[in-house]
Amino acid sequence: MRSRANQQGSKTMSTLLQQLNDDLSGVVSRVRRSVVQVSDQRGGAGAGTIWHPDGLIVTNAHVIAAGGPLRVTLSDGRVFSAKVLARDVNRDLAALAIEASDLPVIEPGDSRRVHAGQWVLAVGHPWGVREAVTGGIVIGAGRDLIELASATGRDWLAVALHLRPGHSGGPLVDVHGRLIGVNTLMTGPDVGVAVPVNAVKQFLRQGLGSEHPAPSPEASATSPEPATDFV
Repeated sequence: MRSRANQQGSKTMSTLLQQLNDDLSGVVSRVRRSVVQVSDQRGGAGAGTIWHPDGLIVTNAHVIAAGGPLRVTLSDGRVFSAKVLARDVNRDLAALAIEASDLPVIEPGDSRRVHAGQWVLAVGHPWGVREAVTGGIVIGAGRDLIELASATGRDWLAVALHLRPGHSGGPLVDVHGRLIGVNTLMTGPDVGVAVPVNAVKQFLRQGLGSEHPAPSPEASATSPEPATDFV
């Protein structure tokens, strides 16, 4: 009886793990379509997240810090010139626009619901590897990150995963594929930091007048450059 029960238990666990694997693979497939590569005139590149189907893209301010022409490459290989609509270097966020439509977007989540121990996925282009995925768990959120929050006056998400150069500006999503943050920097060997998605919504409201604006050529003022270790 015990042997049969053990076999049934092993089969159930195997089925659950396979279902989890299939679910996460589906999430990754959907999310990757909404991740772009942002390149500057120096050849430096980071990631970006499609926020609006008509070409609004969110990335990090430090990804575009070099200035000059910007190029956005979609997951399907199409390449577009990009305009900077708004930038906040204190929050390390930037909004870009490309002349495109019907683009796939990631459903924004609610970072107030993010909690320690939650599984997350980060997507970007580390070392030129397109749409690479890494996973980990949330280890802190909001102003619980006392040292970082007190230094910046901002809320953040800290995750136990390794962000590499090229992950900056890419999405941090939950296991359902909802956007909960924008990958930004490393604070230790295996601790990545992301801007919470609710801060992204606030940035867009302040810079563009709406959480879901259609792209506009209007650009807002920038703020002073912060000192930190970006990826």
